[in-house]
Amino acid sequence: MREYRLWELVLVLTVSISSIPLVARTSDFTEVPSLMDAVRTGRLPPIRHRVPERPAIVSYQNTGHTPGRYGGELRLLMGKARDIRMMVVYGYARLVAYDEQFELFPDLLERFEVEDNRVFTFYLRPGHRWSDGHPFTTADFRYYWEDVANDQDLSPFGPTQALLIEGKPPQVEILNDTTIRYSWHKPNPFFLPALAGPRPLFIYLPAHYLKQFHARHTKASELEQKVTQAGSRNWAGLHHRRARMYKFDNPDLPSLHPWVNTTHPPSERFIFERNAYYHRVDSTGKQLPYIDRVIVNIASSSLIPAKTGAGESDLQARYLRLDNYTFLKAGEQRNNYSVRLWQTAKGSQIALYPNLNTNDPVWRELLHDIRFRRAISLAIHRHEINQVIYFGLVLESNNTMLPKSPLFRPEFQQSWAAFDLQQANALLDKIGLTKYDTRGIRLLPDGRPLEIIVQTAGERTEETDVLELIHDSWMQVGIKLYTRPSQREVFRNRTFAGDTIMAVWAGLSNAIATADMSPEELAPTSQQQLQWPKWGQYIETRGRSGESPTIDSVEQLSKLNEQWRFANTRKERERIWHTMLKTHADQQFTIGTVCGVPQPVVISNRLRNIPEVGVYNWEPGSYFGIYRPDTFWFAQESREAK
Repeated sequence: MREYRLWELVLVLTVSISSIPLVARTSDFTEVPSLMDAVRTGRLPPIRHRVPERPAIVSYQNTGHTPGRYGGELRLLMGKARDIRMMVVYGYARLVAYDEQFELFPDLLERFEVEDNRVFTFYLRPGHRWSDGHPFTTADFRYYWEDVANDQDLSPFGPTQALLIEGKPPQVEILNDTTIRYSWHKPNPFFLPALAGPRPLFIYLPAHYLKQFHARHTKASELEQKVTQAGSRNWAGLHHRRARMYKFDNPDLPSLHPWVNTTHPPSERFIFERNAYYHRVDSTGKQLPYIDRVIVNIASSSLIPAKTGAGESDLQARYLRLDNYTFLKAGEQRNNYSVRLWQTAKGSQIALYPNLNTNDPVWRELLHDIRFRRAISLAIHRHEINQVIYFGLVLESNNTMLPKSPLFRPEFQQSWAAFDLQQANALLDKIGLTKYDTRGIRLLPDGRPLEIIVQTAGERTEETDVLELIHDSWMQVGIKLYTRPSQREVFRNRTFAGDTIMAVWAGLSNAIATADMSPEELAPTSQQQLQWPKWGQYIETRGRSGESPTIDSVEQLSKLNEQWRFANTRKERERIWHTMLKTHADQQFTIGTVCGVPQPVVISNRLRNIPEVGVYNWEPGSYFGIYRPDTFWFAQESREAK
């Protein structure tokens, strides 16, 4: 059994966090200035009664960063009101979390123990409290497990897939108020990464708040009155609306994050106030976060680059693109900010997803032919895309691991990715696509022109620009490309239903993976996978819906993914990863274009403790999350100082 304690780990680039009592006495804690009035009048207890008995201690030793000063408002721009969920992503308070080397450590937890990747024992911090001051204990884990995950009305299909191994749930033991154990019959290597993810697996809920909306804990007459007042269909619907931890849209829902939402939607301006009961304290005795408030202003996504360039955001990367860089740089001196270029970690900035589950039988047969997938990959002029769209700054590549990943191999990046019209034409001819119409477009076996409609979510002009270049090169092999934008939900639902031939989206979400990270993106595991949504749905629902995979290599990917779950050594997990990556490079189930596109990050010159160079990625990393925004702080000069 291995025991993980927070003080074993040091976050090299930004901060180190520990549970060692670096602040020896509770009297050494420094009261937050903005909370002093509430403490003085009795609305809040003193800091020594608000932080856990053994808080997470943040040390800046050997990091290049410094303890901060209190105060200020951090302004962010978001494109939709629902984007306030990014405050859960950025805030990054997790039971276990990734450090900057993408190693896991306990955060909300004081420590945890893992036995054979099968038995997980979690130890909570004594005295830890929700944002409303109520104790955070194993009662909140019990409530989620017994009253939500295993309640027929709230979870008709039982616990979430992330908590099932071979369809079986864990045994959950509440050992005491601060200790809980999860045990599976076989290893569950997905459990801790799911807890640390950008959209974390919430295995706890604030029971003291949510019980008022639960039929098991509230009188029927009282609950019916609440349902009627809220305009919900039933109590389960009301409970779901009140319990959305990730959406962060219920200001009454207690939280463990550094800032908590105080604004009811709909709104174009959301105010997040500091969590007075937050569990982290710096080594000088200051409770985090340093910044008092975060203001999220909602604007059209197309206007966010211009608003950022005008100085309306203190920290911005979302909705910014590389082609905004020159414009943003021009405003640096005028609006007192700096533009940094961080790394991205997608397998491909833009990837094509042939829908192997399309309903059209002619297209399904063609897309299942490996020669066709290889041909259309060979007919993409990646070097032209790099030069025209990305100024020659990126890597021309398949949708695979980046060089930064220990799993990277050059052959995975380059296989079937060279621009070779002669070989592409030869493959298409071998398939039998040798007839053309008067425009020079090849004909399908049923006589229709070989016209590929690529579905997009219509959210990025970058996609349109890349697809225009692919259109021109595909025309040289007799393939016509059309682009059809639609709203994201419509785009996805059409793909899930099999009504599309091809879609465009970003590539692998984590292309800097290690052998200890799950390879599930490479196998059918979810309906959300645009290249095989029905096969993914079949695996996801354990055969209750969707379709069983019909391509041998796809079935093999599923078997390899299962083998990875139970692999006992890193060497074996690495072998499985390499086999799956080789299969993808050979089969071209998804078709990458370029990767390593720098991400512009605009940072106020007043903002401190942000790394010069970082990785901006959804998973792992949660965008800014691994850099601990609760440790960011504002220097004292005014916004107009520069």
